[in-house]
Amino acid sequence: MSNNLVITALGKDRPGIINDLSQSILDCECNIADSSMMVLGGEFSIMLMVSGNWNTISRLEQMLPELQKKLGLTLHSKRTEQRQYGNNLLPYAVDVISIDHPGIVHRLANFFSTRNINIEELNTSSYCAAHTGTPMFSAHLEVGIPADISIAELRETLMDFCDSMNLDAVIEPIKN
Repeated sequence: MSNNLVITALGKDRPGIINDLSQSILDCECNIADSSMMVLGGEFSIMLMVSGNWNTISRLEQMLPELQKKLGLTLHSKRTEQRQYGNNLLPYAVDVISIDHPGIVHRLANFFSTRNINIEELNTSSYCAAHTGTPMFSAHLEVGIPADISIAELRETLMDFCDSMNLDAVIEPIKN
């Protein structure tokens, strides 16, 4: 049976961080099952789910304090189980673009949570519009919609919600 360890890391960005961290995980005979990595400002941020048998995961856990010092990263870890997927959830993607203003993420999160729709993944970015330099915001969400929710009604309600906030949005099924 596979054991899973979630590791988060944060530290000053520099070339080679992913190489060094992934080599240490491999040296412990563990595997990176899922990951998300990005540079935020001048900081490097990573979230990993590492899998292995109980003794390789334990070896990696014991190695983390030394690895934290060696790589100059703040590391946190937590054991977790493999995710159990419900068969009554429909996977949808939601893409939103708007002029940037405070509260967009919170209001989107509130829209979905009040309808018992789980946000599985959320990625946002800010950028300046071409030609005008207007501060813009974009979000990509992956949500699990319970099968008993009417997609047509949800789509209409989402579009009304987005119109009220001056957001441009699209909701589409995720095609695997």
